[in-house]
Amino acid sequence: MTAPLLDRFRAGDPRALARAITLAESGLDGAQPLLRAARERGRRAVVLGVTGSPGSGKSTLTDALIAHLRGQGKRVAVLAVDPSSPYSGGAILGDRIRMLRHHADEGVFVRSLASRGALGGLSPRTLPVLALMEGSGFDWVILETVGVGQSEVDVAAVCDHTLLVLTPAGGDGVQAFKAGIMEIADVLAVNKADLPGSDRTVRELRAAQGLGAHDAHTWFAPILKTVASQGEGVAEVAEAVLAHRAHLGEGGLAERRERRAEFEVRTLVQDRVLRRARELSRDLYARVARGELDADTAADELLSGG
Repeated sequence: MTAPLLDRFRAGDPRALARAITLAESGLDGAQPLLRAARERGRRAVVLGVTGSPGSGKSTLTDALIAHLRGQGKRVAVLAVDPSSPYSGGAILGDRIRMLRHHADEGVFVRSLASRGALGGLSPRTLPVLALMEGSGFDWVILETVGVGQSEVDVAAVCDHTLLVLTPAGGDGVQAFKAGIMEIADVLAVNKADLPGSDRTVRELRAAQGLGAHDAHTWFAPILKTVASQGEGVAEVAEAVLAHRAHLGEGGLAERRERRAEFEVRTLVQDRVLRRARELSRDLYARVARGELDADTAADELLSGG
């Protein structure tokens, strides 16, 4: 990496940020000086995770949030994680089309990132990319992912705040109870609230909140009705996120960022162990399938280096 790239990154050049993300996503050594520079600047951005079931309108709500925040003069970066194949298009293309109106706005930076098949939908490269965005002086950094399996919990582990987007009359409320998502959501948005059943969904969510263990210090996630396509309720969502930030205080934010660091290190360890296992496996799996070796012994053999 040449010195000018580092200087341009520190100066907030969006092209330098794009290049830095490419280096980090590829796992190249040239990303390390840029990551150190990003982390040295501290963590001042509001890092918001947006998740929910496919079709709930996450991208539309994110787009509306961008417009609202830009109206307040805030600089916004968005990282859209696609849990599908990086070659299949899908959410990557859809997200870009929805946010295309911001492409000429220098105060907005949007980037897609493939999960590369990672469990939970977040790749080991998600955290470095987030760090680079934070270190580029943005006021808000939004991580949007398609809600599949464990991804909601993963998003909560890597962001300061988690926004869960649900829809009325789609069974999302009931599914939220079953999956325990209520425990990790800091703000709940019942999107497409102009559809029938939105009031019922809000009532069910509020009733569910009261069932969990809580005390005088418990944060009850605000349940807000939104119509993202019309910009309705978006300002209230942003205000709720900031209210949660005030509730956490510096101590709570520091605790969440420590949890983020733990997640980052643990994810990298898992990625390297799996990569090493692939290199050493040879005919090991075939031997387990033939009954010549039990799975526990095979796992020990891989961890010991074969």
